[in-house]
Amino acid sequence: CYSHEGATVAFADRADTLSSVASQLDWQSLYDYVYFHVIPAPRTVFRDVARLEPAQVVDIGVDGKRQRFWWEPRFEADPEVGIDRLQRRFIELLQAAVERDVNTDRIGSFLSGGTDSSTVAGFLARVTGRPPQTFSIGFDAAGYDEMAYARIAARHFGAEHHEYYVTPDDLVRAIPHVAARYDQPFGNSSALPAYYCALRAKAAGVERLLAGDGGDELFGGNTRYVTQKVFDAYYALPRALRGGLLEPILLGRQWPRRVPPLRKLARYVEQARVPMPDRMETYNLLDRFGAGSVFTDRFLRRVDPGAPRELQRAVYGRAQATSLIDRMLAYDWRFTLADNDLPKVTGSTSLAGVSVGFPLLDDDVVDFSLRLVPALKVRGLTLRYFFKEALRGFLPVEIIRKRKHGFGLPFGPWLTRHEPLRALARGALAGLVERGIVRRELTEELLSVRLREHAGYFGEMVWILLMLEHWLAAKAPDFAV
Repeated sequence: CYSHEGATVAFADRADTLSSVASQLDWQSLYDYVYFHVIPAPRTVFRDVARLEPAQVVDIGVDGKRQRFWWEPRFEADPEVGIDRLQRRFIELLQAAVERDVNTDRIGSFLSGGTDSSTVAGFLARVTGRPPQTFSIGFDAAGYDEMAYARIAARHFGAEHHEYYVTPDDLVRAIPHVAARYDQPFGNSSALPAYYCALRAKAAGVERLLAGDGGDELFGGNTRYVTQKVFDAYYALPRALRGGLLEPILLGRQWPRRVPPLRKLARYVEQARVPMPDRMETYNLLDRFGAGSVFTDRFLRRVDPGAPRELQRAVYGRAQATSLIDRMLAYDWRFTLADNDLPKVTGSTSLAGVSVGFPLLDDDVVDFSLRLVPALKVRGLTLRYFFKEALRGFLPVEIIRKRKHGFGLPFGPWLTRHEPLRALARGALAGLVERGIVRRELTEELLSVRLREHAGYFGEMVWILLMLEHWLAAKAPDFAV
């Protein structure tokens, strides 16, 4: 992060370190936060503090400021290399990456029971020659607890396994503390489970944790890659069929909406016609509610609601890739990894007093992924085809077959039945209303109506606003529109 005013340049690794230089909060960044759940670079929450984008350099001199990228990913696949050779090379690279990250004997790994964390735990066992210390978080909530898979992986690799079940009371205690730790508002709800996982590691004497972040974004593991591939298939149909028959009938007339199969097909066509990357934001919470239903008029007059989409389009358009899959991966390297998941893990582990390594983001592993043909990353409708085939026999078969999950937090369901947590949320939403940021009607709708409709989905909006208010309370208590 840096601040540049006149002949003065200040820089730091945290935006709030520079807040004495620039104490005004940036309205647009607060809007971006609710849209993205984080504040993506180059903005920060402080008006006159900027954040470098990944691999970006800024040159500041008497003649002004120039920005450039010293590295950008180029997806240049080599289709001539056989899959057996690729798999052998991949295993070698993974092992070498973990070896480079083992810089202390007091080391362990996150273990969610997913493909990535299980892979890291397995290679940690291999390179150290001893049972790895693994750490897992569980939840007493239907549909959220993945502890059974973590135990399968732990047994498979002979791990010294540690478990902790996060409770709603834990959230009530930790939310103000964790929210204030970040240098700007941060709304990834997995930060809390990661924090408690790191606390368990610290208590067990571990100084460094290895995390599995990056595997999905390098090797095609996110569900929306398949979803967008299905939508993109629409354009394989002849233009005459799409424009001359399907769209006029399905979208131009009312009667197909009354026939369930045709109604579903019409929704598919509607979404397929949305250009990328906008199509990936179909389920965006802020878009679903509408900015005018979330923010006050006073707040909206100070921001550009179209700015987040323009940033997304710019990043997507800059991708040096020709396939849909690789363009989405490049997009997620920026928004999912650099702006979201990596700050989540580094922030949570730092708060617990533990360092962290990301072996799946080792330079050699990243370079390898850039040369892998897209069809090996997502084969048909199968996610992470190459990754899983390469590790078949190394990972338990149950881990290979399981669906992606991670440390997802059951905040919404807990919110409906845990009164102290609900009171914490109610107070935070009231604080945002008093500041003139969000509408009172929104908070009432969220807590009284929406949570009963879909606690998991709409609970995420409550979480985003809750973390915003607790950050403001700690860092800018007098801020108001």
